[in-house]
Amino acid sequence: MNPADAVETIQREMTVFARRARAAAGRMHPELSLVSYTLLGHLEESGGCRATDLAAHYALDKSTVSRQVAALERAGLIERRPDPEDQRVLVLHLTGAGRRVLARVTESRRSAFRERLADWPAEDLSLFAECLVRYNAGSGPGGHD
Repeated sequence: MNPADAVETIQREMTVFARRARAAAGRMHPELSLVSYTLLGHLEESGGCRATDLAAHYALDKSTVSRQVAALERAGLIERRPDPEDQRVLVLHLTGAGRRVLARVTESRRSAFRERLADWPAEDLSLFAECLVRYNAGSGPGGHD
C-alpha cells in the first residue's frame, strides 16, 4: 500500500474506531458518555485538577467542560474542593461513587478490548500498542503534550 493510501485507510479506520468507542461507551454505561468517562479517568490519574486544566488538556471549549462537570457533579461522581495551596481555587476530585463507577466502566471496557483482541498474536498486540502510543504522543489535541 502506498503512503497516501495508507494515510487514507488510517483516517477512515480511526473514524470507525472513534464511532465504535462512543457507541460502546453508551452501551456499557448509558449515563456516562465517553467524554465523561475520559474526564473521570483524567481526574483519577491526576489526583484532581481545575476545570480549566481539563479544558486545556483535552483542547475542549471551557463551556463544554463546564457542562460535563456540572452533569458529573449532579450525578454525585465529582466534587469541588478548595486547593490547599490557594483557597480561592476549586479543584475537581472524584467522589467515592465516581471512583466506583469509573472502576466498573473501566473493567467493562477492558473486558470488551480483551474479547475483541483475544485472537491476536502477542507480537501484533505489542506492535498495535506501540503504534497507538506513538500516534497519541504526537502534538495536538488529545496528545500527551
